[in-house]
Amino acid sequence: MARQLRIGIDARAATEEPAGRGRYVRELLSALPDDAEYMVYGRDGFGPDPLWHLRAGLAASRDCDVFLSTNSYLTAWFTRVPTVVVVHDMVPWMPEMQPQRRAALIERATIRPALRRAAAALCVSESTERDLVRLFPTARGKTAVVHHGVRLDAEPDLAQARARLRLPEDFVLATGTLEPRKNLSRLIRAHAQLPDAPQLLLAGPAGWELDRALDGVNDNMRLLGYVSDDDLVALYRLCTVFAYPSLYEGFGLPLAEAMRCGAACVASNASSLPEVGGDAVVYVDPLSVDSIRDALAGLLGDDGQRAELGRRAHERSLRFSWERTARETVQLLEQAVRSPRRS
Repeated sequence: MARQLRIGIDARAATEEPAGRGRYVRELLSALPDDAEYMVYGRDGFGPDPLWHLRAGLAASRDCDVFLSTNSYLTAWFTRVPTVVVVHDMVPWMPEMQPQRRAALIERATIRPALRRAAAALCVSESTERDLVRLFPTARGKTAVVHHGVRLDAEPDLAQARARLRLPEDFVLATGTLEPRKNLSRLIRAHAQLPDAPQLLLAGPAGWELDRALDGVNDNMRLLGYVSDDDLVALYRLCTVFAYPSLYEGFGLPLAEAMRCGAACVASNASSLPEVGGDAVVYVDPLSVDSIRDALAGLLGDDGQRAELGRRAHERSLRFSWERTARETVQLLEQAVRSPRRS
């Protein structure tokens, strides 16, 4: 009987990041099919960065047939087996989206050799793939798109959640890390221009430059901070309108999650968000406060449109599953073993 394929996976983010890449890795690991053998590489035993990448890369080369680099381009420098690097977004190459943070500087410094050595680059959206090839034309022919999935298993008691979180009967919801890239300052100003609008609730952990991200804070809004998965589902289901006018997303998981819960959604027309939302979302120009204001006003004033959008959003979201993500990821890893491309 043939030995199962041994797949190594960088799993550090699963325990080190509560959202974003951490959620991606946790969901991917939970959905992997059982027709392969998986070796996950966490922090223990391999030391801090950058030593981790050298030690984990050498160990994976000894013990695995192929490696999935989920959270760094540097590990691909040291692996000696076919390696697939995950490209979550191209934010580090967009200085207006974030400050010169150490992580961004490292990604910019390490991607070229990684793309040259990698067997493939897994992009989480067609938008990210286009940005990658535009910035690094040598990646053309090595890319594959594997969308994120959506899993919301929680079945919260909505009445209990409403009471515990002190939720009003109607509210506009925005979720995600509170940072300037999420474009919350324009959302806050747009919402403030609607005198009869229900309260704006922002749920998510604090990010970089919080004061700039929340410029325009007023009395008709409230910060909920980081919320549990159960509470997040309750917020999506109870909100009157979900707003996600982000300036740039690699995929846009919060939008997909809100859609799965049947929320009527307003989203930016930029980057990957139209790819996720299709015809089930109202799109806005993220640079225009007026565009965001008018979209909010239109949905808040039309019960029938909200109900129809929520139905279409839920239906469209069903195409995004972590089981599909895991299956397509493993297929790409199998292909990398059959036809490795390394310098």
